[in-house]
Amino acid sequence: MQFRDQIPIYLQIADIICENILLKQWLPEQRIPSIRDFATQLIVNPNTIVRTYEFLEQKRIIMNQRGIGFSITKNGYELVLEYKKEDFIKKELPHFFRQLYLLDLDIQALEDDFNTFSENYNKEL
Repeated sequence: MQFRDQIPIYLQIADIICENILLKQWLPEQRIPSIRDFATQLIVNPNTIVRTYEFLEQKRIIMNQRGIGFSITKNGYELVLEYKKEDFIKKELPHFFRQLYLLDLDIQALEDDFNTFSENYNKEL
């Protein structure tokens, strides 16, 4: 897996987990890979996965059941959606708006492009 330098690896892994939840590939109350298995799969230090899981536990997206392992919480999907929307609005949207302004683009003009993207993205799933 290729990680970006500017963002801590544990947050990038959290994004992978969140994307799996949003795409409904990982469902509420479903077990997720163990720390060791996920670390092996992603070729990262197990401590990085521990940090990722602790971060997602603090957000109540996953929970640890003693003897069973980690799983998505009942309302994990809703919590991920809320977290990712807030994160997008705070971190990504200002840059996006700045680019629209600098390039003198009208956000309404992008609607067709977004609709085309959505249609193609849904076909890929």
